Amino acid sequence: MSRRKKIDRDKLLDLAEAIVRERGAAALTVAALARAAGITNGGVQYSFATKEHLLTAMYDRWAEEYDTRVAALAGDNADRRAILRAQIIVAREEEHDPVSRDRTAVMMAVLMQSPEQLERYRKDCTQRLDGLDFSRQEDRRLLLALMAMEGAFIMRGFGFMSFSEDAWKGLDREIDELLGESGKES
Repeated sequence: MSRRKKIDRDKLLDLAEAIVRERGAAALTVAALARAAGITNGGVQYSFATKEHLLTAMYDRWAEEYDTRVAALAGDNADRRAILRAQIIVAREEEHDPVSRDRTAVMMAVLMQSPEQLERYRKDCTQRLDGLDFSRQEDRRLLLALMAMEGAFIMRGFGFMSFSEDAWKGLDREIDELLGESGKES
């Protein structure tokens, strides 16, 4: 009697990301994932009962990795401003790393397929600004730096605009200046 193949959830999540990256978010189905993994539809459903469960797992993994990176940069007992600065740094790092940039763009495309996950992401983004006082120049600059980085990422990630390396370096310098870090090596 042969042993049943163990299904690796992380491998399925990697394959799901590849499907979205290569063919778009609409192409991600239980059947497509099963074909890519060489297993039955039931095998995929054993790990993720529905496509929504799959999307939730993809979001959870992405969010956990992002939060871990932010926490490592912000440090223990960081205040809202330190966390927001760390989020901006992570976004900048992702923009300069093709693998991270690609993966984040995949997650943004997946969010468009899932109203539940999109709402969750919307709440996460809104909470980034909790506790900031926009009558303070520092907080307005943090917001502007975040919006510049996220906006540029979205424009590039979805192919709405292409940026030269010089343009990215210029954006980095402007963000450094907004954050009071001019003179930092970009």
